[in-house]
Amino acid sequence: MPQTPTWSRYLDAGAEFVAVTRDEARRRAADLVSQGQLAQEQVQSFVDGLMEESRKRTDATLDLVRKEVRRQIKSLGIATKGDLAKLEARLTKDMKRAKKAGKASKKSTKSRSKGAKKATAKKAAHKSKPGAASSPDGA
Repeated sequence: MPQTPTWSRYLDAGAEFVAVTRDEARRRAADLVSQGQLAQEQVQSFVDGLMEESRKRTDATLDLVRKEVRRQIKSLGIATKGDLAKLEARLTKDMKRAKKAGKASKKSTKSRSKGAKKATAKKAAHKSKPGAASSPDGA
């Protein structure tokens, strides 16, 4: 049973299809010169043209692969770096808001408890004054 090729093999095959090295372009130009199909003074522009076309094909292939990968990721519902960055920013914002709310809650609790302590202290002081309140047995 034939073994399924890995993604790297597909990518390598695609790169070979679109990418031409400068040495390969020079070999092709030399072959054309030897066959009389290209003049010696045209070699450099021929090599430059091949290199430019190779770069364009490589860029186009990479764009196509990137678009397909994005499409596949989106269809699978996988979170992207952008999605994670947005979530992190939202969590940071919510945590700051919760911290502020917690501090405000502590302040109001402290002020309420201070007020309650003062009222309790006033009642205790009032009760401890002579003649302020009589006990039920008349003492």
